[in-house]
Amino acid sequence: MEVRRDILWRVYLSFIGITVLSLLVLGRAFYIQRFEGSYWRKMSDSLHQKIVTVDAGRGTIYSEDGQMLSTSLPQFNIYIDFMADGLREKNGRIFREKLDSFASSLAGFFGDKSASAYKHDLQVAYQDKNRYYPLHMKMSFEQYKVFREFPLVRLGKNKSGVITEVQSFRKNPFEMMARRTIGLYRKNAPNIGLERQYDSLLQGKEGKRLVRYIAGGVPVPVEGSEIDPQNGKDIITTLDVNIQDIAETALNRMMLQSEALYGTCIVMETKTGKIKAIANLGRHADGTYDESFNYALLTTEPGSTMKLATLLSVLSEGSVKIDDMVEVGSTGQMVVGPRPVTDAERSPSAVLSVRDCFAHSSNIGMSKVGYKSFAGRGEKFAEYLSKFRLDSISGIDLPGENKPNHVPLGKKGNPKDMVTMFFGYAIEVSPLQTLTLYNAIANNGTMVKPYLVNSVQQNGVTLREYKPVVLRENLCKPEVINAARSAMEAVVKYGTGAPAFKGMTFPVAGKTGTAHVSDGPITYNDGIYQASFVGYFPADKPQYSCIVVVRSKPFAAAHFGGLLAAPVFREIATKLYALYVDKKDPSRLEVSKDSSAYLYAGNSNDIRKIYGDLKVPFTDSLLQSVWGRVYARQYAPVAAANPTRMQQMPDVRGMGLKDALYLLENLGLKVMMKGRGKVQTQSIVAGTPLTKGTPVTIELD
Repeated sequence: MEVRRDILWRVYLSFIGITVLSLLVLGRAFYIQRFEGSYWRKMSDSLHQKIVTVDAGRGTIYSEDGQMLSTSLPQFNIYIDFMADGLREKNGRIFREKLDSFASSLAGFFGDKSASAYKHDLQVAYQDKNRYYPLHMKMSFEQYKVFREFPLVRLGKNKSGVITEVQSFRKNPFEMMARRTIGLYRKNAPNIGLERQYDSLLQGKEGKRLVRYIAGGVPVPVEGSEIDPQNGKDIITTLDVNIQDIAETALNRMMLQSEALYGTCIVMETKTGKIKAIANLGRHADGTYDESFNYALLTTEPGSTMKLATLLSVLSEGSVKIDDMVEVGSTGQMVVGPRPVTDAERSPSAVLSVRDCFAHSSNIGMSKVGYKSFAGRGEKFAEYLSKFRLDSISGIDLPGENKPNHVPLGKKGNPKDMVTMFFGYAIEVSPLQTLTLYNAIANNGTMVKPYLVNSVQQNGVTLREYKPVVLRENLCKPEVINAARSAMEAVVKYGTGAPAFKGMTFPVAGKTGTAHVSDGPITYNDGIYQASFVGYFPADKPQYSCIVVVRSKPFAAAHFGGLLAAPVFREIATKLYALYVDKKDPSRLEVSKDSSAYLYAGNSNDIRKIYGDLKVPFTDSLLQSVWGRVYARQYAPVAAANPTRMQQMPDVRGMGLKDALYLLENLGLKVMMKGRGKVQTQSIVAGTPLTKGTPVTIELD
């Protein structure tokens, strides 16, 4: 019994001890959670540290004339650490003294809350000892400059407790202009255009930062633990904002007029291959157009613009000459080799020269000369297509270019397909590839690679420069090139392009094209056509080549290349000739002054105020830029940023004298002026590196 009693006593004692200990643990846990929980959570957060990445500033994409096409703008997120020593010392004396004026400044500047509401919220956050109170998010740089001068804030970080986080967002100042070419940068989504092609250069190198997590898991940077990011490089493109605007405006006008499904236009500098403009407009269900797809790189059956390749091939073979006569008949139908061929329009004569077959876009005539040269030798015609690079991509510095393709030729091919190919079917090429071939003829047989980027720069210093690349030195013999040029001039003088170019005061050469579309879900029964015009100007001394492609709406009455595409080409050519082409004889082209064209420049706030006071609607693309310019785009005013950089010459054209003097003299320049009115010219080109005391002359008119 004694042993049993002794064992039970020990069991009871152990049970009582465990019970008491459990009660003590539970009581202590309740006390910690109820009365000390906030303290220990903050202590836990303060011990949690992590290294995070710091985004680098993404480089800017510029046009050749110095306009920003895509840039990163800073945004500032403002927090307050109410446990900062400066706010807590002397029982919060600084906080109490500055609270009213600080709240009034916030209310007066941002206007989102009253001064009393700001004061109440700040007092509550101070009493709660909030260490990361969100004061204002996504503040612009201009707003931040004003904010830094507010009471309390100007005392500095240690005394004010103000914490600033800088983020950036990507902005296209010209909005939709050339958007598919410039591209879109999306941090967590695929990029397009130049933003994608040159992403490795634009993005820079990320930095590192040590952060400490405080209450609520909010990260606070640890001072002195940051590795600075390396900002990205700038891309200087070949695009010209004025030419891009001219091309888009002309194309958009035709798209709205014809209700076309989509259209594209490319302008290329003949000698170099520089792309000066690419416009891509696709129609939405509501009838509006925007740059939703890069149709310039999309391969389709080109129609009669393919006849240049046929003409060059037969002339190079020597089987026919440009003045040889070809029987095309008077019915518009004829069997050529193994297949019947039809002309879309009746020929003006039953017998035409090879030049006139091209000028009047006779499918019968071009098929007959092609079949005469390559019957039973399809592989030889394929060699010419390869020589003209109609079986390979152009290599332009844009992602997504489609490779041309055509049906098999030679022993593996069907002779009917080869005859079809002579007038632009059974082969698919993109507008850019077609333009590259026509540009080679304008360039006297030298085929150059189209390209979009002039240079890569950082802090105004050129790191890499891109030069024209020759793809084919001598595409054809000189006599073949001359014959082809005469045929393209005939198209405009008396051929299918003559109605659109009637009354032109400078020579133009080119070729119309009309293709009955059957691709993807579209069949011939849908009545959709692709209208084209491709050529160059001035024809006697080419400086620009251009292609316009418009896909018509179903069963459109006007669907020919001479009716849809050629007028767009004419408008672009006329405006570029007046603006850019050096004229030896100034009387050759008299251009009436366009009252819808204007350029004003000045302080961005002044521009906004003037348009606001006048109640004139305008497109505001000024962003946070201090300086801006206003110009007409599609007959409506657009206000765009006019960026300035230290130690670089700004563009003061369009400014009044007061603004121009203020800007230039603040850069330390010695300014001389002539005339009065707005600045028309400046003696130093915008973007030129400057030194203090450099003389500059501005002329006003």
